[in-house]
Amino acid sequence: MGRVRSALVRPWVIGVLAVVVAGAGFGLYWFQPWKLWQDETVREALPDAAARPTATAPPSGASPAPAPAGPQALASGELISHEHTTTGTVKLLRLSDGSHVVRLERLDTSNGPDLRVWLTDAPVKEGRAGWHVFDDGEHVSLGKLKGNKGSQNYAVPEGVDVSRFSSVSIWCDRFDVSFGAAHLARA
Repeated sequence: MGRVRSALVRPWVIGVLAVVVAGAGFGLYWFQPWKLWQDETVREALPDAAARPTATAPPSGASPAPAPAGPQALASGELISHEHTTTGTVKLLRLSDGSHVVRLERLDTSNGPDLRVWLTDAPVKEGRAGWHVFDDGEHVSLGKLKGNKGSQNYAVPEGVDVSRFSSVSIWCDRFDVSFGAAHLARA
């Protein structure tokens, strides 16, 4: 009787162990908990700052050419925390070539799986009420978050009417939740 019971229990135990290992593997992939202890700092220069040509002396008798205009701030705001503690400043800039960039300055947030920078039309709400509102209306993904700390730039795709958007969210696409967001107050 002992051998029969042993023979029947072994496949069951192996099956349970296989399910546990598969579940643990999937959970690690899905949640990526190690990212909570990994920081990535990005320090990008302000757009246009490196692209400005150096002034050259004009030909004799000619007046100097005006220097090209640098980035113009159209709107800005301070990040507030949602799912994770998040701080920093967000600026919507128009570059001298007419393109637009969202700039995150002094960003400090948690790292996480599949974080994105979204330009949205949703209102920024404090606390849990603001965690899930940014995918309810119109939004444009500006790309993956380059780092969870530092200053970084995100190009707004050509043809996007930036006047239709009023906020920026650090959005976790995997769990559909905002880590933090900023209302863009027009300059």
